[in-house]
Amino acid sequence: MAAKEHDNDWPGRMTALSHNFTRALCRRPGPDLAAGITNAGMGVPDFNLACEQFEKYVALLGECGLDVSVLEALEGFPDAHFVEDTAVVTPDVAVITHPGAPARQGEQHTIAKAMTEHRTLAKIESPGTLDGGDILMIGTHFLIGVSDRTNEEGARQLGAILESHGNTWQPVPVGAGLHFKSSVNLVGPGTLLVTETFAGRRELADFKQIIVPPEEEYAANTLLINGRLIMPTGYPETRARLEELGQPITELDTSEFRRMDGGLTCLSLRF
Repeated sequence: MAAKEHDNDWPGRMTALSHNFTRALCRRPGPDLAAGITNAGMGVPDFNLACEQFEKYVALLGECGLDVSVLEALEGFPDAHFVEDTAVVTPDVAVITHPGAPARQGEQHTIAKAMTEHRTLAKIESPGTLDGGDILMIGTHFLIGVSDRTNEEGARQLGAILESHGNTWQPVPVGAGLHFKSSVNLVGPGTLLVTETFAGRRELADFKQIIVPPEEEYAANTLLINGRLIMPTGYPETRARLEELGQPITELDTSEFRRMDGGLTCLSLRF
């Protein structure tokens, strides 16, 4: 699968990149939350506690300066609150995905309707499959995880759309974890937070890497918003390593979403 390579100035240019968001789109979890797809083996989520955690998440996005729109729960789609998987939103276009799990195909249609007022739309078409949780935007460069949910055809289609708007992209095989961003996330200019599985991978060679301890792998799903890091509660060694970046850090409890294989990045579309 061919990717558009970044230019020769990329290593220096990426250190100046920033993620400045003004809006976010979220969806409330529904009472059928526990019927969603999960391989976590951590028991049934507490719906009321999940709602409390969701409200704190939305409030924190607001504290980061985002104008947050919240959609109501989508009946019949117990994973629909993981809205990140339904679109890839860039400054130029919102690419509506074709989710890799058949049970989730259909969620994206309501997200497309919500995004029409903000972006021109493009779509991933079958036989391509693509989940937003596999896509890491770093300025104008995109890392596209090829996983159980995002196939090579989906990655190729997204890459072509991105190229048409002047972006570059790189496919990254995902051998472990549900999504690429379960294991790799941007935490500062030119800096990635990665699990040991991805440490030293050639696709990530241009980046400084902070490695998450094996016993704290869930903390790799840390979210950078406008210079502020939001990380899951209870991972002290990862926090200590992130503190060396000198950025404000807020911890947030996502225990009930972790039971459903979800995390901080999954719960919103930031743009």
